[in-house]
Amino acid sequence: MVFMLAEPATNIPARAMISLKHSMKRAEWLAEARIGPFPAAIVMVALYCCIQIAVLPLVSLWAGTGVGIDDSEQLMYMRFLWAGYGGSQPPLYSWLGWLTSSVFGTNIVTLKILKYSLIFIGLTSVFVAVRKLGYSQRTAVASMFGLWLFPQVIWEMQHTLSHSVAALCFSGVLLLALIQLLQRKSPLAYVLFGLAVGAAILAKYNNFILLGAMMAAALSLREARRAFLRPQIAISMVMALLVCLPTLYWNATHPGDLLARSYKFGIDEGGGPLLIRWNGIVDLGKAALNFAILPLVIFAVAMLAGRVVPSTLRERFPDSEKLLWRILGFGICITIILVLASGATRFQDRWLLPILLFLPVAFAVRMDALGNNGRTAQNLVITVAAALAILIVPATWAYQVYGGKGMGRVVRLDYQTLYRDLTADGPIKTVTSDWHWVGNLRLADPDLVVLGKEVPGFDALLQEPAVLVWLDKPSPEPDILERIHQAGFVVDGASRSLRVPEFFGSTEGRLVNVARLKKQDAK
Repeated sequence: MVFMLAEPATNIPARAMISLKHSMKRAEWLAEARIGPFPAAIVMVALYCCIQIAVLPLVSLWAGTGVGIDDSEQLMYMRFLWAGYGGSQPPLYSWLGWLTSSVFGTNIVTLKILKYSLIFIGLTSVFVAVRKLGYSQRTAVASMFGLWLFPQVIWEMQHTLSHSVAALCFSGVLLLALIQLLQRKSPLAYVLFGLAVGAAILAKYNNFILLGAMMAAALSLREARRAFLRPQIAISMVMALLVCLPTLYWNATHPGDLLARSYKFGIDEGGGPLLIRWNGIVDLGKAALNFAILPLVIFAVAMLAGRVVPSTLRERFPDSEKLLWRILGFGICITIILVLASGATRFQDRWLLPILLFLPVAFAVRMDALGNNGRTAQNLVITVAAALAILIVPATWAYQVYGGKGMGRVVRLDYQTLYRDLTADGPIKTVTSDWHWVGNLRLADPDLVVLGKEVPGFDALLQEPAVLVWLDKPSPEPDILERIHQAGFVVDGASRSLRVPEFFGSTEGRLVNVARLKKQDAK
């Protein structure tokens, strides 16, 4: 009898070292190589985005499913080009959705083209900005890949989020425009900076904080201050105002729509003034930690592996690096002041995106000043970020058709079957619901008008033949019934129940209730 001897344990570290060397070589290639005229890392990010654009719609088509909550909301809005939309959200993402759907139609491919184009632009803007600051291609790649380390970017944006994707994109564009302005000080640079300011504000309203932090950081540096004290800065102000003016007017005339979700901040909840402020700061700290913990840990491990001595981190900072750290510092300070002034007590981690977005960039730039040790740390960051991006891809494909057990479960409904059932008794023009999951029905009929309770102009848009649909419960939310009544409509007769097939669901299907609506007779 022949026995196979186990491989000596001493070979395991040796294999690990060989694997690490191979990984570091791949990181070297990503950091330094070029494919044609383009940096290899940029080509790899573009390839990643193209693969996601192609595969995610295919898996939904294969499963016969729809999209998640944020994308279904955009399906509801993207047929309208308005100055403002409901739900306290800025309009830029919906404008870009309208433009993209005008070219590619109303389908899941359009949604993915929009999302991954914005992700690509945001990442590459950071890359170009770091290069313009005079840093190496390796540092620019580490900065760009460092953004992948945020869980909200590497995971959440792959299957949900919309306006936060726009915030990622136009925060990067704003940084690039700021650096261009500081270096060139030309009329064109002032125009582009103004356009970038306007786009960033219309992407996500908390970009006001990022803008304030950038201006404070620039004004705190002598050379940068000169660009903001020149008369030409009026050009930027005028351009930003022109971009934002329609939405500013819309917000002023629709305060209810603007503040519809202000309850999410939990303003003045939880006791007296001191306790409220304390709770707000604590929850802000938790949100910041949840947002930034992964890149902080990975950069820390990379510095340890690169044998970066803590004392070297305090070596003299050039103005270009001071700018990045001060943007972060001023952004945090402004946020804390706003929390104390407003009495907000609840925060979600993704709201910190514009404020802490450039943390990996600042770390990567700091590594650049530390010689070979910093270079090793940068390579490790690139390796980990690239590995995470690749490993998570199959999970994003699965989540595209599974959607989770909570609100995201709406992706699993067969919307083509639901639409056929809704129109079995005749065509319909308008569908409304107490929740914007019904935006998915526009995948079955792009001409359908789909309304949720937050849609502005609800009364004018609700046209016969119309139906009200809702999920899982005997009656819809009272809010949507009130909106329907205000529009001059009533429920026509008793509702009927449908059992709609659900991917990964029970064999009986999911319960969907339907009621016809009719216009009340004028008195």
